Amino acid sequence: MCLWLGGLAFGVAAIFFVAYNWLELGRFAKFAMVEVLMVAGVMAYWQFSDHKIIGPLSLFVSTLFLGALMALYGQTYQTGADPWQLFFNWALLMLPWAFVARSSALWIVWLSLLNLSIVLYYQTFRGLFGVLFSSEELIFWIVFALNTVALLLWEVCARSWVWLQTRWAPRLLAVGSGLAMTWLCFIGIFDSVSSATGFAWLIWMGGFYFIYRKIKPDLFMLAGLCLSGIVVVVAFWSKHILSDADVGGFLLLALIVLGLGTGAAVWLKRVNEALQS
Repeated sequence: MCLWLGGLAFGVAAIFFVAYNWLELGRFAKFAMVEVLMVAGVMAYWQFSDHKIIGPLSLFVSTLFLGALMALYGQTYQTGADPWQLFFNWALLMLPWAFVARSSALWIVWLSLLNLSIVLYYQTFRGLFGVLFSSEELIFWIVFALNTVALLLWEVCARSWVWLQTRWAPRLLAVGSGLAMTWLCFIGIFDSVSSATGFAWLIWMGGFYFIYRKIKPDLFMLAGLCLSGIVVVVAFWSKHILSDADVGGFLLLALIVLGLGTGAAVWLKRVNEALQS
């Protein structure tokens, strides 16, 4: 943990150093500093490629400098490119490093950049799909689809590749998938944009329950499932109960929250005891 935090702090510090001394440093001095640090990270990986922490960490820091180099190039020469191109090209250029390093952290960085580039691209070019869906609904559908497919591929590939068997990475992907799906339900409940969101949410809940309760038990995933269920149910009842904004409606809604939270806690405790036995 200290090595990863130290590497992240070093990379961010170097980027902030260039940004703070932008006027004092010349054009070639900025490029030279970022490029030397990026190459140094690659050389460190070549030297410590067998180390399970230092090797991937070196390429992780080099990835930060790669993004800084692309941002520096765009800012220096005023290329005028759309913001999504910066993150997409960053993800594209770091892809070989992700394959070579075989590190969960680099793949999560790559997926984060891909998510960000897709969101920025859609904000720039809304495209033909804007006729079928509202702008807010479509972008969450895209994020949900990307993270859900990435999560499924991760879980399948983890059976063959040991370095993918860390649990924190698929849990982050599940958070991205769950947040997008839950927010889609909010849109469907309060704005009545599309009735398909409720069915999609039920299918997503059932699929997650089947996978992470029956096939590959994971208490974190089940806890997130319970949280999404509580949020959606409370949102649904709040729309109908709080229409008149009376005191009794708020009291009933509070009881619903307490009941659902207590039920989820009891069920998760039983699941945990079953997994421990």
